[in-house]
Amino acid sequence: MAVSANRLELLQIADAVAREKSIDRGIVIAAMEDAIAKAARARYGSETDVHAEIDPKKGELRLSRHMLVVDKVENHSNQISLIDAQRANPGAQVGDTIADTLPPLEYGRIAAQSAKQVIVQKVREAERDRQYQEFKDRIGDIVNGVVKRVEYGSVIVDLGRGEAIIRRDEMLPREVFRNGDRVRAYIFDVRRETRGPQIFLSRTHPQFMAKLFAQEVPEIYDGIVEIKAVARDPGSRAKIGVISRDSSVDPVGACVGMRGSRVQAVVNELQGEKIDIIPWSPDIATFVVNALAPAEVSKVVIDEDRERIEVVVPDTNNQLSLAIGRRGQNVRLASQLTGWDIDILTEQEESERRQADFENSTRVFMESLNVDEVVGQLLASEGFTSVEELAMVDLKELASIEGFDEETAQELQSRAREYLDQQEAEIEARRKELGVEDAVKDVPGVTSKMLVKFGESDIKTVEDLAGCATDDLVGWTERKEGGEQTKFAGALDGLGISRDEAEAMIMQARIKAGWITEADLAKPAEEADAAEDQPA
Repeated sequence: MAVSANRLELLQIADAVAREKSIDRGIVIAAMEDAIAKAARARYGSETDVHAEIDPKKGELRLSRHMLVVDKVENHSNQISLIDAQRANPGAQVGDTIADTLPPLEYGRIAAQSAKQVIVQKVREAERDRQYQEFKDRIGDIVNGVVKRVEYGSVIVDLGRGEAIIRRDEMLPREVFRNGDRVRAYIFDVRRETRGPQIFLSRTHPQFMAKLFAQEVPEIYDGIVEIKAVARDPGSRAKIGVISRDSSVDPVGACVGMRGSRVQAVVNELQGEKIDIIPWSPDIATFVVNALAPAEVSKVVIDEDRERIEVVVPDTNNQLSLAIGRRGQNVRLASQLTGWDIDILTEQEESERRQADFENSTRVFMESLNVDEVVGQLLASEGFTSVEELAMVDLKELASIEGFDEETAQELQSRAREYLDQQEAEIEARRKELGVEDAVKDVPGVTSKMLVKFGESDIKTVEDLAGCATDDLVGWTERKEGGEQTKFAGALDGLGISRDEAEAMIMQARIKAGWITEADLAKPAEEADAAEDQPA
């Protein structure tokens, strides 16, 4: 076909493609220009710098060859001498570009096919970019679509102005979709991808449930009721924590609705997933008690440093089974909802453990301080659990214990410090025996007991510590087929070190080893603070 033929046809094609793909008409025209230029280069030579221009109003096509003005021509395809250039344009200088108009071309079948491929590729890229720009700010929204096809268990969804994917692990268990089914899902990620869908949907994400409630409950949409936390075991059971900003509105009742109509609409969308709606409380103990419902709770013991809560339930009425739930589901969801680790004991187990702790503390004091059982029991009953606590406590507080005077308190503290000094000397000797370098002692966060543990795990230099991963220090858990878990111990196992403390220690070792600087360490924290300050 002749490129010069049917000027308006080029514009009609551009308009049709732009409408169909929802992209800018100028992008389609630019793609056509690239395609025609590529076809022309096949005729005039691949090194020839051919340009094609289509008038966006009239549809006229102009082909031109661009030549670079040089002193000495090395490539006649795209270079022209200064003398020849000045014949055509007296004002031409070295470095300028001279454009020669080329005659219209007749496209052969191969050239036309090549041009078509260029146009299709450019249009596809523009369409994907439009899709990304349109959806990148919609992360966190719920969308409705139609199942287009199912590939290897994943579902491709047509959203009208783009394609999205629900991976197999983002669908509810035993959920099956067929072509043409309508589906509602949560946009949890939008990424630039060269091929395949770039919008990722989920039906298992905790926020999918939160957004469904926002659609069903006007009080949530209006901001009167707020969903503070969500925990899900997709397809089985879920818990949400809600709070009301208006004292006259019951947050749980608002979410349940008249005769359960509102919560039932969400349950139906989630294939019958049971939902516990729990009143949220800023007091973590109250919130945990609410989260463990329907189990009754007798007592709660909070360890804020380790973000761990010990919950004691009555021995009667099968309360332990209720609190734990089938396969640990109830306590697991409560832990996810509150963000704290939860240990559950019966009153009998808690009593037995408290008695064992009391006897253990008594024995420790008897052996380390060389005192009789009565004194050891007195110290244990006052809440002392270690010799370190006894050595650091204020003398007046120790002397105020019934049966003690100031002289007795001084003697006990003196013995405690002598015992600690002796232990420290033994640990130091053991450290040297294991070959742990002195420099490791200077790493912030490292204690004497850790030095021995390091030596036993062949961590003997600052560089050795700097090269560790967090798992190397605190251990890790692997889940095998069938749900069985295997715990692997770390170098500092048994010392009660948290993952955050271990990570901070490793980073300090890397600074001391010269691998990173304090400024490098501060950057991620600053970026995290900046992200938190961004409006949601």
